[in-house]
Amino acid sequence: MTVADKKLELVTLTERQQKARRNRSIAIAVALAALVVIFYAATIVRFGHQGDSLTGSGLLGGG
Repeated sequence: MTVADKKLELVTLTERQQKARRNRSIAIAVALAALVVIFYAATIVRFGHQGDSLTGSGLLGGG
């Protein structure tokens, strides 16, 4: 007998457990969005300090 042949046992969550799961999911989504914003802001700040040109001491390392 394979796993596909076995009948899956489904767990029924209580209202309280569903609410806790939803709150956890929202917290994870907010934390992930905050991390994306932090990385975006850090990238903008980092590239913003390298000047208007790509040459020189900028991205292309022209000296």
